[in-house]
Amino acid sequence: MLRSFGTISGLTLLSRLFGFVRDLVLAAMLGAGPVADAFMLAFRLPNHFRAILAEGAFNGAFVPTYAALSATGGPDRARQFRSGILAWLLLANGLLLAVALFATGAMLWVLAPGLAADDPQRGLVIALTRITFPYLVCMSAVVLLSGVLNAHGRFAAAAAASVLLNITMIATLLGAQWFPSAAHAAAWGVLAGGVAQVALVGWDAARAGLGVSLVMPMLDPATRLFLRRLGPAILTSGAVQVAVFADTMLATFLPTGALSHLYYADRLYQLPLGVVGIALGTLLLPNIGRMVAEGDEPQIRTMMAQALTLCLATGLPLMVIFAGIGDWVIAVLFQRGAFDAAAVQGAYGVLVAYSVGLVPGLAIRSLVAGFQGRGDMGTPLRALIGATLVNLVLKALLAGPMGMGVAGLALATSAGVWIYAGLLYRAALRAGHMAPVDLRLVGVLTAAAAVAAWLIRLLRDPVLALATSWWPAAAMMLAGLALAAVPLALTALAWVAVRERRAGGPWR
Repeated sequence: MLRSFGTISGLTLLSRLFGFVRDLVLAAMLGAGPVADAFMLAFRLPNHFRAILAEGAFNGAFVPTYAALSATGGPDRARQFRSGILAWLLLANGLLLAVALFATGAMLWVLAPGLAADDPQRGLVIALTRITFPYLVCMSAVVLLSGVLNAHGRFAAAAAASVLLNITMIATLLGAQWFPSAAHAAAWGVLAGGVAQVALVGWDAARAGLGVSLVMPMLDPATRLFLRRLGPAILTSGAVQVAVFADTMLATFLPTGALSHLYYADRLYQLPLGVVGIALGTLLLPNIGRMVAEGDEPQIRTMMAQALTLCLATGLPLMVIFAGIGDWVIAVLFQRGAFDAAAVQGAYGVLVAYSVGLVPGLAIRSLVAGFQGRGDMGTPLRALIGATLVNLVLKALLAGPMGMGVAGLALATSAGVWIYAGLLYRAALRAGHMAPVDLRLVGVLTAAAAVAAWLIRLLRDPVLALATSWWPAAAMMLAGLALAAVPLALTALAWVAVRERRAGGPWR
């Protein structure tokens, strides 16, 4: 399991590094103005639907069902099932794609109401959306094949696939002179990346003897079980995306640049979520499904507690880093070309608000996997409904009457994440699905994070003054790394102290 986690998190980190290169090029060529907002909106729309129909919801319903069928029904029955599910996916995506291509204006009227009919951006958004939306079809196939590979303990190709999206977008942006605009180049890069990802995971599945056939959609017992599980899972993912949709919709009413500030801050926020949070959830889901079948509940409880402890030990120091020196990170990565100092400060305000919810954000995928691996789709849905209602009310208040603007949207998201994770953790403890997290370790790590925050506040200005006497970009990067080492070192020291004390070692 540790090897698999290393594979997933390592390749995810590689993908995120390529993603930062992509965003560096995007920021330099598009900046944070109206053209950038038009592309961000066209890029977010298919990704919203992907998150609802093709990622967490699909995996939560498909992987446990497929793993059980593969173990009991044999390879032929498993191939028939995954081929039938692919047929249903393609049918649903074909209908959605037809709406997106032929009624794009009506879709934007619903999903981005702040984009008025006479808005000069509207025509560009429609054109870009028609290019990017077929990416959803590609990603649906990728998610199914990735779920098949994961269920058979093959994680590398699925984790590496997203690297290809970043590579194709970088390539098309660097060749932007052959497109009507840089935004068009980025949009075509998105579509090319989707095709490349299908080719990679399809090749790996075929090589492992796990390919699919083109069949008519069917409703056999296994498919009915999958669909019964998929309904609550889609509602759960849909509730998450309602909050994300709300960000997109409300941001269209805010000043120009709001969508871009959300995008660049979210890219940093999503880095640890992908490398740790999503990687843990991806690994836990098939393993919990297998352990439930084997009746190994003690191992599941221990594994869940260890996963949450890892999220805590990772999230606290990163929260301090994002809040303390996030503006340095954004400036070094993105401040060039059309991305100016005002854009840095706008994105930094959003990043600080996001960092408040980093620890529970890391833990959510593991907590949800603990229920979905048992076929329980209802508990995550019920917990999410309450959290989403609070989230939406806070978004409307913080971004509007309270005047926090786009940072208010991010802060409301963090509040909703805390509520959701807290409800899931409480439900898991009550059901006996996990052992409690070590409260001593929680206290010591929290204290270490508080000390690190104070030290960064104390050292930040002198280190910055020293850094600016060198070449700015390199000096700021080195200074940022030096300050980032403070919470990381204190967290490691706190972890060792608690572990040694529990073992009766010299820290006692």
